[in-house]
Amino acid sequence: MPRLLKKIHGDWQICDVAEISWKTQEEWRAGSALQVSVDAEPAPGWLDASSIAIEFPAMTDGRGLSLAVLLRNRLGYSGELVARGSVHQDIAHFLARCGFDVIELPDEERLETALRWIDPHTGYYQPSVISRESALNNAS
Repeated sequence: MPRLLKKIHGDWQICDVAEISWKTQEEWRAGSALQVSVDAEPAPGWLDASSIAIEFPAMTDGRGLSLAVLLRNRLGYSGELVARGSVHQDIAHFLARCGFDVIELPDEERLETALRWIDPHTGYYQPSVISRESALNNAS
């Protein structure tokens, strides 16, 4: 069975993939799982999605990270946010900092590596979706 990284009760874990019937924007209805491309314009109606997956077309395409931040900060989306497609263990840390709860890696062999790299630092200079405080705010 395929596996992924998922944040459960604040901790990242390797989990089995649950079968989700993802819907495109055209076929999506409130209460179901929505999958969008990185160039989609976030809409307030998306707040009614059971989950939102952002499909990354290439590992070098950072628009999915920006879209995740917009969903969390501008719309206040608090549901499950999934990174799918061409994601790589090297960006797991950035995916988590931008508000993703689930990371589907195409190569399952890299799950252990991604899990180790997802939170490598004890403090950050920049605030993020998951932490509004920076190292400068915490300095006493």
